[in-house]
Amino acid sequence: MASDDLLDPTAPGRSRPMVVRDFARSELFDRTFSEGMELVEETAAYLDGDGRRESKLLSRATALAYAAESMKLTTRLMQIASWLLVQRAVREGDMEPEAACEPRYRLKARTPEATPSHPDLPIALVEYLVRAEKLHDRVLYLDRRMYLDAPVETQINPVLSQMGRLEAAFRI
Repeated sequence: MASDDLLDPTAPGRSRPMVVRDFARSELFDRTFSEGMELVEETAAYLDGDGRRESKLLSRATALAYAAESMKLTTRLMQIASWLLVQRAVREGDMEPEAACEPRYRLKARTPEATPSHPDLPIALVEYLVRAEKLHDRVLYLDRRMYLDAPVETQINPVLSQMGRLEAAFRI
């Protein structure tokens, strides 16, 4: 099954919970999860190590920009990690796919930023920012395809359905 078909809750015979469960069990999820968690670990190691040393050498204005950008970066990565962990909970049976569909588990859209807030930021930090933005955009695409792009499923009222059939049968 192609990844677009995997994420399409409008395909015949595919409900939103089925799409969520299938995605959580897919190779696409495995790759995305691995990439996301690796980026979280790499970024944490950088911010605690080389990034901390680099930030001490910056001018006051650049250090403030560094602090702001690193906060944005860690916030974005935690949002991605949280979304990925919800999908893993579905995969492992710790969460029902219907629960994962709740709005509180959705990934928020980010405000696109053309450039980092200061031109003298360490290149490593800028690279982590770019990688996190790209990953966020891909995960946001997956989120929207699985959860928001599908029409809301309506319950069919059996009484109204029968009445409609009766009306159709007795029309002349």
